[in-house]
Amino acid sequence: MAFNIELPHVGESVTEAVIGKWLKAPGDRIEKYDPLVEVTTDKVNMDVPSPASGVLTRILAEEGETVPMGSIIAEMEAADGSVSGGEGVSGATESASSPAAGLAGRIGTLVQGANVGPTGGEFSDTSLSTGDEPAARSPSQAASAPPASPSISRQKGFSPVVTRLAAQHGIDLASLVGTGLGGRVTKKDVLAAAEKSDSGAGTAVQPQIDGVSSEDQVITPSPIRRLIANHMVKSMSEIPHAWSAIEVDVTGMVEWSAANRDSFESEHGVRLTYLPITLSVVAEALKVNPRLNSSWVDGKIVLKGAINVGVAVAAEDGLVVPVVHAAAGASLVELAGKLSGVVNRARSGSMTLDDVQGGTFTLNNTGTLGSVWGGAIINHPQAAILTTEAIVKRPAVISENGSDSVVVRSMMNICLSFDHRIVDGAEASAFMQSVKTGLEAITLSSDLK
Repeated sequence: MAFNIELPHVGESVTEAVIGKWLKAPGDRIEKYDPLVEVTTDKVNMDVPSPASGVLTRILAEEGETVPMGSIIAEMEAADGSVSGGEGVSGATESASSPAAGLAGRIGTLVQGANVGPTGGEFSDTSLSTGDEPAARSPSQAASAPPASPSISRQKGFSPVVTRLAAQHGIDLASLVGTGLGGRVTKKDVLAAAEKSDSGAGTAVQPQIDGVSSEDQVITPSPIRRLIANHMVKSMSEIPHAWSAIEVDVTGMVEWSAANRDSFESEHGVRLTYLPITLSVVAEALKVNPRLNSSWVDGKIVLKGAINVGVAVAAEDGLVVPVVHAAAGASLVELAGKLSGVVNRARSGSMTLDDVQGGTFTLNNTGTLGSVWGGAIINHPQAAILTTEAIVKRPAVISENGSDSVVVRSMMNICLSFDHRIVDGAEASAFMQSVKTGLEAITLSSDLK
């Protein structure tokens, strides 16, 4: 039986993906659930497994292409049926795709993270860094560009994209040495051959861009960077952003953390940093300010029942935002453990879809970079994002017993970006004051659990 292999849907907010590396080539025998291709979405990198046992007959989505979720990316002949060598997509009799739950997900990059600004590095006394903590195109159709040599195409598995590019540039596919899986010729191989040919003929292949001089360097964005750019534009164009910021005296939190860090780690086996403390306060503030934990959906405000806070983390392949589920009501020990788990998985590239799904609010930190004031871009479709800036010591006026005095305190700015369709200034300020009150209530004698 002939199957069309589709790019599986992995969540309603994920609309497209970039085809990474094909792990199988046409003609390969494949068992059910064997990984077929690596793809990258705005939330997770994953391997797409085979929906059945059989033989891969054709690849329709080239490496590097951006395709909509649900698109047909390949064809295969199932073990219980047969398909002639000339059949294409139109000859398939059934469509199959794997459910998201069956995917072996792993994080590579996250556009949500790109939307919220950079975070990374070790925890220090000056920031809440996460540290060790915790235009889409459809697949080309076979009929759109028939290969010049069908026998060669079937033998080597040339994709429609490759054959079309070869025809456009007059490239003999049989003369190319492929760099893809099993020596397969890829789009990059054809473009490289075309560039070499044009260069030899004295033709400039670098496109001319207005305002760019010969001294400038032009960088072609990677597919992932294009996804990041598209989603940032979507967030800024669809969400009317507003901003608010206040300063918080976190002297007590700094002192409590310094006094309890060693015993906390010894007793619970997890590192204590400022982040789980701040996350606990933010989650409690969201409970009493539910508008900040919501989304704008089809002209209506949806107040989220769960409080799942995403935390920006700088991973090797880019900024990611793993989600701490059920943050409200969790103990400090539980939050520290959850953060440690998701951050370690993010940095090791072993995160699952569950780690990046379901976020209702985002906690971001640019303090590790020395930033003291900023406005982050909201993670679409959330209602708000809170940024914690660098903790710095500076003089502050303290009023006690009717008199004022100037003392040195550890101060931190917190900045809120919010969706003005959902939240007004008064509601944003109420949330910020809740966070401020919670953080400033921590003293050296506090019993945090």
